[in-house]
Amino acid sequence: MEYKILGKEDLTPQAIASLSAKDREELCAELRDKILNTVSANGGHLASNLGVVELTVALLSVFDYTKDKIVFDVGHQSYSYKILTGRYDDFDTLRTKGGISGFPRINESEYDAFDTGHSSTSISAALGMARARDLNGDDNYVIAVIGDGALTGGLAYEAINDLGHSKTKMIVILNDNEMSIDRNVGGLSKYLSKLRVSSGYISAKRTTEGFLQKLGIVGRGLIKLILMIKDFFRFLLYRKKPSMFEDLGLNYYGPVDGHNTADLIEALNAVKDIKDPILIHVITKKGMGYAPAENNPSDYHGVGPFDLETGVTKNGKSCYTSAFAGALEEIAEKNPKVVAISAAMTQGTGLEHYSMRFPTRFFDCGIAEEHCVTMAGGLAVSGFVPVVAVYSSFLQRAYDEMITDVCFMNNHVVFALDRAGFVGQDGHTHHGLCDLSYLNSMVNMMIFAPRDYKDLRNCLDHAINKCSGPVAVRYPRGSSPFEADGPLYDDPEDCVKPHLASARGTDFVIISVGRICAEAEKACEMLEKDGLLGKHINLSLVKPVPAADLIGLMGDIRNVFTLEEGILSGGSGESIHTEVDKLSSIYSITSFAVEDPVIKAASPDDQLKTAGIDAVSVAEKIKKSLGNTK
Repeated sequence: MEYKILGKEDLTPQAIASLSAKDREELCAELRDKILNTVSANGGHLASNLGVVELTVALLSVFDYTKDKIVFDVGHQSYSYKILTGRYDDFDTLRTKGGISGFPRINESEYDAFDTGHSSTSISAALGMARARDLNGDDNYVIAVIGDGALTGGLAYEAINDLGHSKTKMIVILNDNEMSIDRNVGGLSKYLSKLRVSSGYISAKRTTEGFLQKLGIVGRGLIKLILMIKDFFRFLLYRKKPSMFEDLGLNYYGPVDGHNTADLIEALNAVKDIKDPILIHVITKKGMGYAPAENNPSDYHGVGPFDLETGVTKNGKSCYTSAFAGALEEIAEKNPKVVAISAAMTQGTGLEHYSMRFPTRFFDCGIAEEHCVTMAGGLAVSGFVPVVAVYSSFLQRAYDEMITDVCFMNNHVVFALDRAGFVGQDGHTHHGLCDLSYLNSMVNMMIFAPRDYKDLRNCLDHAINKCSGPVAVRYPRGSSPFEADGPLYDDPEDCVKPHLASARGTDFVIISVGRICAEAEKACEMLEKDGLLGKHINLSLVKPVPAADLIGLMGDIRNVFTLEEGILSGGSGESIHTEVDKLSSIYSITSFAVEDPVIKAASPDDQLKTAGIDAVSVAEKIKKSLGNTK
């Protein structure tokens, strides 16, 4: 479609604020069209972004993005904001190499208030900004936009508790796209909801409260009485107790229709100058304006490129996630003590079918990784084998719980770490590059990094049925570079032994960890063309390092190189070096890993190149090292 409003150079904050109701409606339609066309080509977070178009337009009609701070929780819903804050011309580069990020990024735009990507952080960050504003004597507004899903994370309630206690001036927008509005009880209900967010009501409320406060003890008593009467009539009308947010110290307003810009603007204007913390409850629909996303918002939460007309995605390949899901169901069928746990990622971790097949042995705890891990510890001490399926980068949030509630007690909890290594277009906040390092530091922890689907099945079977303490099985996003899916190995010990991938000569040894063995093997082939012949050993068992078996395969080849898709510090290369050196000091071991984990959106292949751990880079480094040695 041809845009009437989007892309205009004069679309300043003042211009947005002065738009007519008709132009705002046109702008929302243009934003949806731009988002749909870009995401269908590049992939991205679709349903959540389509659901907040009107809310974003309303926010930017009331607040000045050049000085006010708007913090989007997670950032899944920031596309409209990006387009309207100077990134229209670059939006087609969304989530591509050198392009703009799918999440708010401070180094991308001065109008992005905070880097986000993980859940439940917005209120804490915004409260810090509000306090900084007050310390500096400034008068800008601070707004946190958080979804109902993110409110399942405990960090959000820690922030709300602090905010309500301190009474710091700021606004929290609760973007509720799951729960429906309370049942309609007639025109009076609608009138009171509208009245509650009207400027006249709020002005009268503030004037009355100010007058009563001046009456001292008597006035404060009257305020309590009025609040009790208000809550009583609210209970009669809605059959519900007062808002828990008010109990926590926030002034609650709403619900407001999140797809009516006029109502949203009226509500925001009415509350923005109140000195106390405000929570506005906004009701939106995920996927709004695109039928496939409206009907199946989970399928269009994070989506790859798809056909805009049909909604069908363009990638039908098998993947590590589906291999994990199939293996877990097969194992759970035979072992009734196996239970699965998700942190609001049932579909993303492949557990949707498991949850239907074993409904009593599946628990989705919401976006609460800390709770998931400690609850798993409770299941483990009670005789069950919990499998916590979680993205690698999200498990970082439960670091303390893993140590104290699982590892110290040597509880048999299996951590299935999806998205280990580079994840591609979601960028550095979602890369699973730190797990090998932090897991290596945990007492009693066993770590597997399977190379392909069969190896993943074997490692998972060993972790569940052969181990008695904490075990992590890390596997990457996407498809295996090797063989197709297959049955469990007959030999249960196969995954705990080093695997000799190739043996060409005695010039060098490469020890690779997990999927990146494909790059190691390519590097060996390249080096062979230059007359350098070596061995390639692949490890599935990363901790404890099978040092004696490694030495048996390496023999007296002194030049050893390790390769992993993780950060260098504390990674598997360092642990291999340490453990091998305890048994023999003849080896010169060099580790190739990620030295700078802040590698932005691109394809995983490009990210490997940027990190210098792709086949070409590895071959060049080894060639240079061997040349120097000779």
